[in-house]
Amino acid sequence: MTIVIDNKSGAPIYDQIYSQIKDQIILGTLQADEKLPSIRGLALDLGISFITTKRAYEELEKEGYLYTIPGKGCFVAPKNLELLREENLKKIESYLEDAVKLAAACGLSREELLEMLNFSMEDGL
Repeated sequence: MTIVIDNKSGAPIYDQIYSQIKDQIILGTLQADEKLPSIRGLALDLGISFITTKRAYEELEKEGYLYTIPGKGCFVAPKNLELLREENLKKIESYLEDAVKLAAACGLSREELLEMLNFSMEDGL
């Protein structure tokens, strides 16, 4: 598992950890039932407070991405396909909103934007 803390990003450190672990789970880089570094171990590796790491792990567990076995550690939860689909839908909506804003700024019509989307889908699928 790779976590990179960007002190210049302005995002809270726990949120950076949370987001990066969540993305690695969604992308399949971290597999179901894979053991994560201990809270203290990750905190030491990143040079941060264990409370910060604990907060990120707790959020991930609360949302169903991790589970904890007392005395053994934290593990990646088996993928909930509905949850993953919902996460991906949110990402797609965000990308589409950005594309619509950019298209408007460039003066593209709805038809031109749909044509571009259709063309991209033909190439990608």
